[in-house]
Amino acid sequence: MKRIIGAAAAGVIAFGGVYALAAGLSVTSNTLGAGTSVVASCTTDTLTATYGTLTYSSTVPGYTVSTVVIKDNTASPSWTTCNSLAYRVTLEGASNVSLEEATGTVSGVTNTTGSSFTVTFGTAESASLITGIAVVIGG
Repeated sequence: MKRIIGAAAAGVIAFGGVYALAAGLSVTSNTLGAGTSVVASCTTDTLTATYGTLTYSSTVPGYTVSTVVIKDNTASPSWTTCNSLAYRVTLEGASNVSLEEATGTVSGVTNTTGSSFTVTFGTAESASLITGIAVVIGG
C-alpha cells in the first residue's frame, strides 16, 4: 500500500513540475514556445506567389525556376506597409524539404492592382522537384 501511495505522490509531483514548466512558456510575434498569440500582418490582402519565367536546361534536363513573383491581386491593394520588411521565400520539394531559399527586403510595392516584387534565388531549381512555395514577410 505504501508503494502505491508513494508512486501516486511521485506522479503528482512530476505532473505538477511539467505543468509549471509549460505554463512558463509563451508565444509572441518574436518568439516561439507553447501558447497562442495574435501576430499582426503588414497587409490583410491575399498575396499570390508564382514562378517567374521558366528556363529550359539541357543539363537538368528540364525546366528550372530561378525567380518567384509575389503579387497582390486585390482590387484595392493595401500593402505598402510591407515595404522595408524582411522576407524569406522557400521552394519546397517532397515531404516539405527545402530545396532553395532566398531572403531579402520587400521594396517597390505600391497600392495599385497587380503590384508585385520578384525574389531571385542563387541557384536555379528543377521545376519538376518543386511541390510548394513558402513565403514569410515580417519585421
